[in-house]
Amino acid sequence: MTPTKTWILYTFCAVGLFFGTSQIYAQPNSNNTLNQPQNPNAQGQKTAVEQNLSDNNKDNSGQNDFDFEVGSWKIHLKRRLHPLTGSNTWVEFDGSSVTRKVWDGRSQLEEFETDSPTSGHIEGLTLRLFNPQSHQWSLYWANSKDGTLVPPQIGEFKNGRGEFYAQDTLNGKSIFIRFVWTNTTTNMPHFEQSFSDDGGKTWEVNWITDQTRVSDEADKAPAPQNSEALQTGSQSAIRDGQHDFDFYFGTWKTHLSRLVHPLTGSTNWVEFDGTIATQKVWNGRANLSEFEAEGPTGHIEGLTLRLYNPQTRQWSLYWASSKAGIMGGPPQIGEFKDGYGEFICQDTFKDRAILIRYVWSEITPDSAHFEQSYSDDGGKTWEANWISPVTRVKYF
Repeated sequence: MTPTKTWILYTFCAVGLFFGTSQIYAQPNSNNTLNQPQNPNAQGQKTAVEQNLSDNNKDNSGQNDFDFEVGSWKIHLKRRLHPLTGSNTWVEFDGSSVTRKVWDGRSQLEEFETDSPTSGHIEGLTLRLFNPQSHQWSLYWANSKDGTLVPPQIGEFKNGRGEFYAQDTLNGKSIFIRFVWTNTTTNMPHFEQSFSDDGGKTWEVNWITDQTRVSDEADKAPAPQNSEALQTGSQSAIRDGQHDFDFYFGTWKTHLSRLVHPLTGSTNWVEFDGTIATQKVWNGRANLSEFEAEGPTGHIEGLTLRLYNPQTRQWSLYWASSKAGIMGGPPQIGEFKDGYGEFICQDTFKDRAILIRYVWSEITPDSAHFEQSYSDDGGKTWEANWISPVTRVKYF
């Protein structure tokens, strides 16, 4: 698992349901496919470690470097209480994690949950995205307490060692953060997080994770769940909005209509047909959709991560395209009222500041309607540029 930079406060902005403005017309390579997690324990298949080594021998781009993480794990964590103060006081946690492939391994979603007798409960996720241009990975962390992705750690593996860096602040002071993965060809990989306040000359370790594999089967293993959330996932939870996207779990067909030149007066649309697979995370207080479509202008593959913030009772919607392998701008933020979901952010389009609105409506057990619109007049008027009705194929 990978903690965030702000774990000290236990609060350990991107996308939307389909497209951020910087990636709305991105078209990944046509050989990208939407894949479900595979079972390495099936007869004749390799273990996750063996598959990772095999894949790396066939492909040197780095896109398979995190295959070792796929599966279910027991985890033991050690956290330094007061980093960069000279303190040597640590607390320890025990828990579990489950990692699933996305985009056939070019992205991953990890859910984890831990407890400590002295420091309480932590529930989080890590979304790992591979950038095929830079051959680097971006590691995004979110804690269920605030439902917000933090800026990513970015890096790569060399000679079996993965190093990932970011800049942030600690107690108002600028620091660098380093994640290091080692022992990745074994069933006991090792992770460390370190801080540096001298520009990377020296590093102090403040988070250590040791994992022990339970199973190679991420697709069939139960994801970690917050027991408190399960017990209270009643009418009050529903009214809070934390289950407003439950209708979307499962697989769907969609027919998309895209306006080719938004905000120009154009009425030229192109059509796509696609599939969407949405899986539950944090017992419904987050979810991940994998999206794939074909049209006259090519192939699109992406994902949307939706996170619920229990403090604001709103959702943040983060989008990424497999072609770029990074989050696509600030998140769309909003909520549902009377079955109508509205999510808005400010972004830029052709160097102009605009507002972007996502709307979910006409929701039934087997269908729903989505629209994306732009406004360049502060929300006085809106022009729809992406229309996507969805029809259920099956439930998960």
